Amino acid sequence: MKFPYGISDFESLITRRFHYVDRTDHIPLLEEAGDQLLFLRPRRFGKSLLLSMLENYYDLNKADRFEILFGELAIGKDPTVEHNQYFVLKWDFSEVSPRGDGEEIQRNLYDYLNDRIGAFSNYYRATLSESIRIDPLNASSSFQSLLNVVQKTGHPLYLLIDEYDNFANELMMGIYQGARKSRYQAILSGEGRMKALFKVIKATAGTRGLGRVFITGVSPVVMSDLTSAYNVAKNIYLQPQ
Repeated sequence: MKFPYGISDFESLITRRFHYVDRTDHIPLLEEAGDQLLFLRPRRFGKSLLLSMLENYYDLNKADRFEILFGELAIGKDPTVEHNQYFVLKWDFSEVSPRGDGEEIQRNLYDYLNDRIGAFSNYYRATLSESIRIDPLNASSSFQSLLNVVQKTGHPLYLLIDEYDNFANELMMGIYQGARKSRYQAILSGEGRMKALFKVIKATAGTRGLGRVFITGVSPVVMSDLTSAYNVAKNIYLQPQ
């Protein structure tokens, strides 16, 4: 038996025959829980692997691999009707650099988001009917363009956000270590770019092609600062299932 220490790629874990504790029977519960979910757990608690599993389950480009990836698991024996029915866009905010002043941090965030939107466009190019317009100065605009293109296909988007609070927490810790508070405020206060981004997610969820949102993180603190921008996610981290 091979144990997958440090492996958070579900497809790699399954195809390389690592030991996997099957939690796929929770997928119907997640679908029933709501369309916008927030799941908080400590680090090294399997959150990234969970998102990778959901990514593989819902990705319409992986429909032909469903039996390979899920055939021996609980959900493979009784799948929901939504399997392999979504475009999947995944953001991992631990990849956003917290270095620099407020303006540079905002640019780091937008550069990362635009890179992921560009990768999404390439990955689904055979299915998308037109190109996604990427605005190098405004990733929120790029995301709205992505949704406009997705909406025309008949398949909704599933947005997965891993470690939503990672780089924001690093900025917050920097305040206590003497860094300027403006760095944190630049993304989360007033019309900060992260707050503006979550306003777009809130406004388009359930409409304009955005079908589901699943967010993971460690702490609810950053989400509390986003409250007015994104107060529609259902917290499931205290549910016993």
